[in-house]
Amino acid sequence: MKRKIKYCVIGAGNGGIAMAGYLAMMGYTVNLYNRTYEKLLPLLKDMTINLTGEVMGSGKLNKITSDIEEAIRDIDVIMVTIPAMGHSQIARKMAPYLKDGQIIILNPGRTGGALEVYETLLRERKRNNVIVAEAQTFIYAVRSEVSTQAHIFKAKHEVSLAAIPATKTDYVLQLINKVYPQFIPAKDILETSINNYGAIFHPGPTLLNSGHIERAIPFDYYTEGITPSVANVLERMDSERMEIGKMLQIDTISAVTWLYESYGGRGRNLYEAIQNTGAYKGLPAPGTIKTRYIHEDVPYSLVPIESIGNLLGIKTPAITSVINLAECMTGKDFRKIGRTADKLGLEGLSITEMHLLARKGRISKNRTFVEEVV
Repeated sequence: MKRKIKYCVIGAGNGGIAMAGYLAMMGYTVNLYNRTYEKLLPLLKDMTINLTGEVMGSGKLNKITSDIEEAIRDIDVIMVTIPAMGHSQIARKMAPYLKDGQIIILNPGRTGGALEVYETLLRERKRNNVIVAEAQTFIYAVRSEVSTQAHIFKAKHEVSLAAIPATKTDYVLQLINKVYPQFIPAKDILETSINNYGAIFHPGPTLLNSGHIERAIPFDYYTEGITPSVANVLERMDSERMEIGKMLQIDTISAVTWLYESYGGRGRNLYEAIQNTGAYKGLPAPGTIKTRYIHEDVPYSLVPIESIGNLLGIKTPAITSVINLAECMTGKDFRKIGRTADKLGLEGLSITEMHLLARKGRISKNRTFVEEVV
């Protein structure tokens, strides 16, 4: 009989609570880590997470902790659900305690997350016999008000996933597909990074609805916040994203098609598809513009897409406008803060070399390709 996989979920936010609860409900050993232990205190009584919505049930955790060494000890798969701005930091925290063969999955990686974490671990550990993978998006539409429960509005039908090195993608899927059959293989992490639909659905509607948000007027984020004119902006951004994907020779689909494949939402255009996506009905808008929809998705989703576009000679006027608006409204230099082609090690590489980096794991300064063996 095969040994059951042991999981650790990093982060006790909306996604982390839902994922930890679901994995535990399915009978897996699950540790939950959060940097701030106080957020975990409500779970101390019986360590049970209750799930409502599309998924109903409860799961009892094995361990809750703010000690990263304790959290990942003897764990097979580490599910990282924290915002992208914390990816490199959590990689540095984990580095001294990781064991060869462990798997880290970013849920999601946003744009370039797996590459950033992989390179961070390589610097910290001087070798990288750890597999780093990223999901193209988070598997649930979910909200969690407290750490003891989560409401899952909808689970996506399909979520693409790729590992670095890409030769390990199938191995990762073999381990997790029993509990999450929705994960399907992507060509490599360039594909999952460019097919980052959070970049399209999060920053634009938040910025364009900032008046309502700052006046604390509640509304459904997608079905009310994305009007026909807002959807037009998103479609322009999406076409720029797909142009970059085409130049990179990766499979891309439009946001309209993605909504149908993920949630069954149909429409002749993006506005209609959103209105017909049941998973989005009732999802509230952020209560503040100090939300990860801006402070995560602009520097770690839009900035790298714009930067890669610049590298390829592709102009992105709609994406660039949203980044500029976010910087004007927040006073933040998101291009300085965020991921760029240079920071991701893509500057100066040909398209072929970018894919070799994703598939092999590393390119040395003299352009020799080094495959990391796990």
